Amino acid sequence: MRANRTLEIGTGLFVLLGFAALLFLTTQLPASGLKLGGETQGYRVSAEFDNVGDLKVGSPVTMSGVRVGVVTGIRFNPKDFKAEVSMRLDQQFNQIPVDSFAAIQTQGLLGGKYIGLSPGGDDSYLKEGSVIEQTQSAIVLESLVNKFFANYASSKGGGGGDSAQGGGDQGKPEAKK
Repeated sequence: MRANRTLEIGTGLFVLLGFAALLFLTTQLPASGLKLGGETQGYRVSAEFDNVGDLKVGSPVTMSGVRVGVVTGIRFNPKDFKAEVSMRLDQQFNQIPVDSFAAIQTQGLLGGKYIGLSPGGDDSYLKEGSVIEQTQSAIVLESLVNKFFANYASSKGGGGGDSAQGGGDQGKPEAKK
């Protein structure tokens, strides 16, 4: 009886530990927006994109593959019909040129979206409240596939006009001489 009770308690503790690990992992995902350990100091910048795809709050901002910040907000700007993305860049990366280029990129073929920064050549640097002017929107895989099939269908269906036209005297009775 005592061994059975010990086994039940051990199993219960194992299940509780599993739930705690699951909770910890879900709070660490970029999409959750919840982070343990507090927020690091930095400065906020923004950029406007025509299409953000499935970019989420909490997605990384990288430069040369190194994480330099995080996406803190995404909102629709009704004045120019674009998505406005707010980012917090870490304070240690305070020498990013003001004419840098921001592009929404994908981690792998079907991975999550993130913002990749490419450095510009200006001598002045991004600071609190700066706006990144040069942007490239997300490439949506579905629209590329649709364009490919539309081009393929138009090249196959619009080609040989002679066979559809009847090819000359077909269907007309032959004139007798």
